[in-house]
Amino acid sequence: MSIPSILVVEDDYEMQEMMLKFLRKNGFIVYAATNSDELQNELKKHRIDIILLDVMLGDENGITICKEIRINQNIPIIIVSALATDQDRLSGYGVGADDYIVKPFNPDLLLARVKAVLKRGLKVPSLSYRRNTYSYSFDNWLYDGKKDTIVSPEGFHISLSYKETKMLKVFLANPNISLSREELANAIDDSRDLNNKLNVDESRAIDVLIGRLRSKIEKDTKLPTLIKTERGLGYIFTAEVKPKNA
Repeated sequence: MSIPSILVVEDDYEMQEMMLKFLRKNGFIVYAATNSDELQNELKKHRIDIILLDVMLGDENGITICKEIRINQNIPIIIVSALATDQDRLSGYGVGADDYIVKPFNPDLLLARVKAVLKRGLKVPSLSYRRNTYSYSFDNWLYDGKKDTIVSPEGFHISLSYKETKMLKVFLANPNISLSREELANAIDDSRDLNNKLNVDESRAIDVLIGRLRSKIEKDTKLPTLIKTERGLGYIFTAEVKPKNA
């Protein structure tokens, strides 16, 4: 199972450093951002499994940022804020936050909350596909999120199986990010136990599924240009993906 990745969005340097050191000490991969632009850059560069988001970020508001993230993504978000009223908490939950922690906090409580949110059934959160009311274009292909269909550059409608569709949606939601076979298996099978390592048969099943999807969207399956193999890891979707309202 992959090590969970956390993005800490905090503009107080001392608080940020404390959270980074503590979370890394407890076995997580941790990245940092101080504003919404840096946050978006980190989401583009890395697979993020959970976001710890401060509310007061200079001139920016974490509640607004959380609401904007929720438009396209289902990454779990824990708001970490000095604002402690019930209304503040309700504002956070109202825009889609998964939890709300008040500063100052016991680091062990933060760790427990992070583990609880990750365990809550959000399987490989950053691989959860964006809402199905979106369409995506890639390499002159079009995926219709409402109809679950893809249209080739020549205008032909291509039929995909249920699992092929789920796999494609994972790639479209995570372009240019290396994804392991285990991450892909967890993302397309909600019933899979995350505590179980991928066995040989499951690994082969992912490879077979990738092969079938390639046969539908690649010009040359022997020299794929969209879904490339990452030797020793898994696969990466290399096309530029543009989401838009369907």
